[in-house]
Amino acid sequence: MGNRLSKIYTRTGDDGTTGMADGSRVSKADHLFSVMGDVDELNSHIGLVRAQLSQMTTDATKNADFAQALVIIQHLLFNIGGELAMPEYEGVSATHVDWLEQQIDVMNSTLPALKDFILPTGSVLVSQLHVARTVCRRAERQAVLLQQQRPQAIRPTAVTFINRLSDWLFVAARFCTDPEQVSEVLWDSQVLQKFADNG
Repeated sequence: MGNRLSKIYTRTGDDGTTGMADGSRVSKADHLFSVMGDVDELNSHIGLVRAQLSQMTTDATKNADFAQALVIIQHLLFNIGGELAMPEYEGVSATHVDWLEQQIDVMNSTLPALKDFILPTGSVLVSQLHVARTVCRRAERQAVLLQQQRPQAIRPTAVTFINRLSDWLFVAARFCTDPEQVSEVLWDSQVLQKFADNG
């Protein structure tokens, strides 16, 4: 699926278009590139999660499994980018969605029941996972819009994968919370009640 990049700049995009895999030129303002950009941004945020994880010294076994999952997810997101550039290419399948669901179930089985809303904060790692989750949700919204506009431009499996990945990232943020270091930060109605009382 790729060509060796011997030259980084080509000047061919200076007119506001970019080349597709089939040789056609498409405006960079096309919604297709909004989806591509969001998926690329998401992949970069997951790269930051991997970098943060590599600096941690907690349970090595858990980190090894989790780190490997992040590697796989980055590759699959790259494949989705390939699908968007080459509609004939299939980079993600229902098997990959099933794998994410299995990962979610395994992580969730180790967590306490969720009884309140969680604020997107905690350790740097947990916060970065929440950032990735919100970018993933944006990518999903853009992907659904593209699917509605041009169904042939994005495979339904890719949209499903992005949706399930946002769930995975939410559970992963909980999974990576170390109760001995940083507890989950729950939404607390009393915080805002102080404003009401002082008003």
